[in-house]
Amino acid sequence: RRTSRVYWHLSKLRQAYEAVIAAHIAGGPPAALLDYGCGNRPYQPLFAPHCANYRGADLAGNPDADLTLAADGSIPLADESVGIVLSSQVLEHVVSPTHYLAEARRVLKPNGLLVLSTHGVWQFHPDPTDFWRWTSDGLRKIVDEAGFEIVDWRGVMGPPATAVQLWQDSTQHVVPQLLRPLYFAIHQAIMAAADWICPQAARDRDACVYLLVGRKR
Repeated sequence: RRTSRVYWHLSKLRQAYEAVIAAHIAGGPPAALLDYGCGNRPYQPLFAPHCANYRGADLAGNPDADLTLAADGSIPLADESVGIVLSSQVLEHVVSPTHYLAEARRVLKPNGLLVLSTHGVWQFHPDPTDFWRWTSDGLRKIVDEAGFEIVDWRGVMGPPATAVQLWQDSTQHVVPQLLRPLYFAIHQAIMAAADWICPQAARDRDACVYLLVGRKR
C-alpha cells in the first residue's frame, strides 16, 4: 500500500525481479529453483510459473521452508542439483557471506543462475542478525570471487530516494500512530519523485538495494 513505509522500496524491487525473470528465466527450459533463506517466500508467485519446481530452504523453525538449513547455512542438497538459486535480502544477515555463496555455487548446475538481492544502504534490521552492507564494488568483488560471472546488475532506489527512506524511518517514532500512514504516503511520493530524476547509472553505482544475476563459472 502507498501508506506503507516500504511501498516504494518493495515496488521497485519487485519490478527489478520481474525484469530479471523476463530477461534470464522466462521462455527458457524450466529449471529447479531453490529459495535460499526463503522467509515467507514473497517472490514465489513471480518465479514459480517459470520453474520446474520451487523449494524454500531456511533455518530451523520456519514452517514455510521445505528444507532445513544447518546452523552454518549449509544446504541439505546434492552438488549440482538445481538450476537457479534465489537469494532475496538474505546476504546481509548471514554470518559468513563467503560460505553462503559457496553453498549456492555448490548446489547449482554448470551455468546455473544465482539471482541475488541485498542492501547497499539500509537501517539496522536484525532477522535474527544483521551483519553486512555493500558498496557496488564490494558486492561485485565477493560474488566474482565466489565463482560467478555477473551477467546482470541493477541498482534499486538511488541515493536521493534512499536518503528520504532513511529520514522517514529515523523520524517516524515522533509521529503519532494515527498520522503515520499519511506521513509514510508523503515520504513515499517524495521517494518516487527523487528516483524519477536519478539516472539508472547513479543507482547502479550507489543504491539502497542491488539486484544481480550471476552465472556459475
